[in-house]
Amino acid sequence: MVSRWLTLKEGLSRNVVVLSVVSGLTDVSSEMLYPILPLFLTGVLGAPMTVVGLIEGIAEATASILKAASGWWSDRVSARKPFTLWGYGLSAISKPLLALASTWHLVLLSRFLDRVGKGVRTSARDALIADSTGSRHWGKAFGFHRAMDTAGAAIGPLLALYLLEMRHVSYQGVFILAFVPAIAGVLVLAAFVQEARPPGSPHSHHSKEGTVPLSPGFKRFLLAYGVFAVGNSSDVFILLKAKDAGFSTTAVILAYVGYNLVYALAAAPAGWLSDRLGRARTMAFGLAVFSAVYLGFALASSQAALFLLFAVYGVYAAFAENVAKAMVADLSVPENRGAAMGAFQGTTGLLAFVASALAGLLWTHVSPATPFILASACGVLSAGLVLALPPHK
Repeated sequence: MVSRWLTLKEGLSRNVVVLSVVSGLTDVSSEMLYPILPLFLTGVLGAPMTVVGLIEGIAEATASILKAASGWWSDRVSARKPFTLWGYGLSAISKPLLALASTWHLVLLSRFLDRVGKGVRTSARDALIADSTGSRHWGKAFGFHRAMDTAGAAIGPLLALYLLEMRHVSYQGVFILAFVPAIAGVLVLAAFVQEARPPGSPHSHHSKEGTVPLSPGFKRFLLAYGVFAVGNSSDVFILLKAKDAGFSTTAVILAYVGYNLVYALAAAPAGWLSDRLGRARTMAFGLAVFSAVYLGFALASSQAALFLLFAVYGVYAAFAENVAKAMVADLSVPENRGAAMGAFQGTTGLLAFVASALAGLLWTHVSPATPFILASACGVLSAGLVLALPPHK
């Protein structure tokens, strides 16, 4: 029993576990708001779909630019924790701002501030996770982190549903209460996370410019994954697809919870499998699942089918989104890992801006099915490109 516990724990350092708890608390907060925010925008504030796409696009573009900058800077100063701490703090204080919104413009400001926080913290945090455990456990570490993060993402909507439906709390009240788990995560991070030097890694030699350039293998991977990102619009659109199909607010939230539960349960096993079967095959499977699910969203109209699609969508996220960070860690070295994480997340996030803005236009001016068909095509093409990548070792 003891040996089995030690095997399960192997690779999960204190930093990995604490950062996972912090992400879980933060996602309780964020996901209390995420599934109800488009409903608040369209149903209460009367914002059109083009504005929803604009807000999500600007928010993700902001995060993307800052992910690239903060990751690079965390390499330069050899410090990850300050970026992580400030990022989570900014996201926390953005939540109560939503309670003041009487037009969509303040929602945009809140989402902008929240994404500034995400942009500042994400690349440095992911580099810190990689720095805090050995390379042969990166899939497991990122999988565990994602499982905890996504467990929070399942709890958050359920808590919002309880507050809205059982306690009859207003949207504004939910926005204020979402601050509590967010600030709790900041306090836990400040108290228990420490800087880490990668286990067994020697000091590297920087180039003349003072940085270690990103590898050709990383750039090829970024190109292959970028094809997928062009079609991967915000999840707001699948939530609104459900609403258009006749889901009540409660049903929308429950469908989203189902997605997050599957994601949370599958994330750690998917990461573990990627350590053993290889990142490319694991990720390509996830992208193929994404392609099938989005084709389903384009064609399905029954509520039962949509509930099933939400659940299977969690499988894609565990096998593709989750494993991508381990792949980036594989294709970088400690001295440029923050920059690599930032370049990956910044580039894919900017493409998500394009994808979300395009999805809003296609939904409004062509048909609601069109964004999903485009995403499906991008997913299957990207899966083929990922499988064609040469081995990185």
